Amino acid sequence: MTEAILTRREGSALIAQINNSARRNAIAKEHCEALSAALGDASQDSSIRALIITGDETAFCAGADIVAAAQAAAAAQQSGETPNPAESTMLPQLNALVTEIQAAEVPVIAAVEGAAAGAGASLAFACDLIVAGEQSYFTLPFGKIGLIPDGGVSLTALASVGRHRALALALLQDKLGVAEAEAAGIVAKRAPQGQALETALQLAQRLHIAPRDALAKAKEAVNRTALVQLDEQLAWEEPTQYAQMDSAGHREGVMAFLEKRPARFD
Repeated sequence: MTEAILTRREGSALIAQINNSARRNAIAKEHCEALSAALGDASQDSSIRALIITGDETAFCAGADIVAAAQAAAAAQQSGETPNPAESTMLPQLNALVTEIQAAEVPVIAAVEGAAAGAGASLAFACDLIVAGEQSYFTLPFGKIGLIPDGGVSLTALASVGRHRALALALLQDKLGVAEAEAAGIVAKRAPQGQALETALQLAQRLHIAPRDALAKAKEAVNRTALVQLDEQLAWEEPTQYAQMDSAGHREGVMAFLEKRPARFD
């Protein structure tokens, strides 16, 4: 069985690479759980100063693995069960991961090449620092499959770009390119194409300028103000998203995605 993520140590950084290149590093339950485990390892090892989450040179993460979710729902139906989105989707695991990133004692860096889309954008925005390659972009295309932004990104994007830009991302589903993301202060460091991970590692080495516990408290100081409503937002998003998953719009959006055709919404 293929490992969900690949981990390796580079200096004082632990790298966690999403391992689903065939689907542009789309994530499912197992990826979220493996990332949570890597985060736990990084937090417990006093010699580690940062966890770096990355994809590959083509994509950071294209979002939730819709194919995997559709297969899980179909399997439930074939066994005579009513599909339970809390079991067939990865939303509980994604929400747990986002909460753990925010609370982790080590800084978490997203090294982004290509797309950070949907849940991939949620994951990147949850991180403490983002390093982005020249061809990278962020997008929230949840509406294309009849859903709302989840994984806390409605709050983390708001905290980063402000209300109207966050609404434009959610409603118009535009791509936020690296230049605009850098200008908005979202990207901590812009990297040459293909060098986001290398640049993130350089950034991680700079974290030796302060004691590990001081960095943890600095992170907590910012997040307890900027993301004070994160738990509340996640608690609202999850049942709201499950209701959307039962809608005709979501069914049409998923079928259009699987059939590789434009969706036909009323």
